[in-house]
Amino acid sequence: MVFISDQAKNKLFSLMKEEGLSKNNSFVRLGVKKGGGCSSLSYELTFDQKKKKEDKLFQHEEMKILVDENSFPYLEGTTLEYSGGLNGKGFYFINPKAKHTCGCGKSFSS
Repeated sequence: MVFISDQAKNKLFSLMKEEGLSKNNSFVRLGVKKGGGCSSLSYELTFDQKKKKEDKLFQHEEMKILVDENSFPYLEGTTLEYSGGLNGKGFYFINPKAKHTCGCGKSFSS
């Protein structure tokens, strides 16, 4: 299971609306890319309108989340958070499987 905080969910819905995407037929895609960032693995966050056969689908209230089968072992139990304001980080991941996280919060090692 992966989770999205209410603040992150609200921001994602706002961004979907700005991009002309409907929350009824759009997904938030969370993934991991190997060889990225300063900690060897980097997070990916995008919108998608198609579910692939190998995707795992999660739903948090009306938010539909896709995670590809290769990324899922790295992201299981992860929560996507959002912090705005002057000292805000934007989107960031709280990942219980990350042994080391880069200072920017965009990459990790497991």
